[in-house]
Amino acid sequence: MTQEKKLFEILDDNLLIRLIGQDDVKVKSLQIDSRKVNSGDAYFAIKGHISDGHDFIESAIENGAGVIFCEDVNFEYPSTVTVAQVQSVRDVVAHCAAKFYDHPSEDLELVGITGTNGKTTVATLLWQLFTSMGYKVGLISTVENKIGNKIIPSTHTTPDVISLNKLLAHMKEEGCVYVFMEVSSHAVDQKRIKDVDYVGGVFTNMSHDHLDYHKTFKEYIWAKKKFFDALPSDAFALVNVDDKRGEVMVQNTDAEKLTYALKRGADYRAKILSNSVEGLQLRIDGHEAHFRLVGEFNAYNILSVYGTAVKLGFDPIEVLQHLSNISGAEGRFENIKVEGVSKIGIVDYAHTPDALENVLNTITKVKSTKSKIVTVVGCGGDRDAAKRPKMARIAAHLSDTIILTSDNPRTEDPEMILNDMESGLASEMKKGMIRISDRKQAIKTAVMIAGPNDIILVAGKGHEKYQEINGEKFPFDDKKVLLTALSESA
Repeated sequence: MTQEKKLFEILDDNLLIRLIGQDDVKVKSLQIDSRKVNSGDAYFAIKGHISDGHDFIESAIENGAGVIFCEDVNFEYPSTVTVAQVQSVRDVVAHCAAKFYDHPSEDLELVGITGTNGKTTVATLLWQLFTSMGYKVGLISTVENKIGNKIIPSTHTTPDVISLNKLLAHMKEEGCVYVFMEVSSHAVDQKRIKDVDYVGGVFTNMSHDHLDYHKTFKEYIWAKKKFFDALPSDAFALVNVDDKRGEVMVQNTDAEKLTYALKRGADYRAKILSNSVEGLQLRIDGHEAHFRLVGEFNAYNILSVYGTAVKLGFDPIEVLQHLSNISGAEGRFENIKVEGVSKIGIVDYAHTPDALENVLNTITKVKSTKSKIVTVVGCGGDRDAAKRPKMARIAAHLSDTIILTSDNPRTEDPEMILNDMESGLASEMKKGMIRISDRKQAIKTAVMIAGPNDIILVAGKGHEKYQEINGEKFPFDDKKVLLTALSESA
């Protein structure tokens, strides 16, 4: 996709403190990473939580930047470089990105999904649903970005605002009508979705997560809420009111407020008729249907997808018919079975206390009375350490055996992370605990000790195909390791 504009075409004068240089300079591309700057690019020096883009302005100029956006002009620059001093580079980059790519979100039916758990599943189910109904659909998610069936690798839950507008422009160019995207709390706080137009927003649920970034649970809630606060009056806000924060999310929104629930009165309601390893039987707004997904949490996910599709103008019966044939997102309560082996493996992305509890409660409800649960679980390094003892405690409480192992230890010592997890266990809970920091060995051990018809849950990494250790990403796939171990146990 080629794109080039003059500076005055992407920057409004009222955003400037001052402009040093010409406003008709050509801008070939927009960059927030000085290492990616090429000749004729505009570089935005964003003041971040970890680093300050102003520290890399000289590097950007050396790489050929033609325009520098900054808040402080305390650097040397040649006369060939135009300097745009602004109050907030973070605000201005969103404005410029939207204009540079011709406001692509205005021409798309873009729906954002936010919440602690379920974002990926809901976004993926929506993509699968609308694809099955014959539309070319865009997906922006933790697992992958998609334009139709073409996969574009994903590095963040929500891309930076330049990448997001570029991706949306690509989706528009490729003929997408609908786009479904996860919206993370980080993205809202860092204004990565500023100046992006949504036709609707969906709230799944709220529980303990990302407190390493937001510091307090109140700040975390507030970040999610700001997404709904910004929705326009012609958009819709669909929220789970069985979650006590659902109504909080829409207190100040101008959007049309819609609700879904299993346990309360709501605009879209469902009742679980049966819940087994084979799937869910639900009654939704008076209509019964069977779905391949398992567990109460997936009943909420299905209901939010149904409500979104109906609100977007689709026939409820048609929606349910298509939804009943959909399998869900990779690494989300994904069954791993081997012919001739009665042991059942489940891989799930559960990396928060609430998500782990949901998955284990679901397994408890659908398993046979004689089946035991063996859970392999770890916690990421350089992240919210407060959830580590909680995760271990939940796993121990709801499993027969737990194996504490490494997740993505990043720069931390895995054994220290396991110490944090183990600190949440009372002495009697430790009887069913094993510590194996090597994740591959932990999974193999879980399969080895599991008996016939037992269930092995491998939690935390889900769809991820790597393990991050000391700044390096090594190939690692929970599904492959578990499948191999099950096959070898035959």
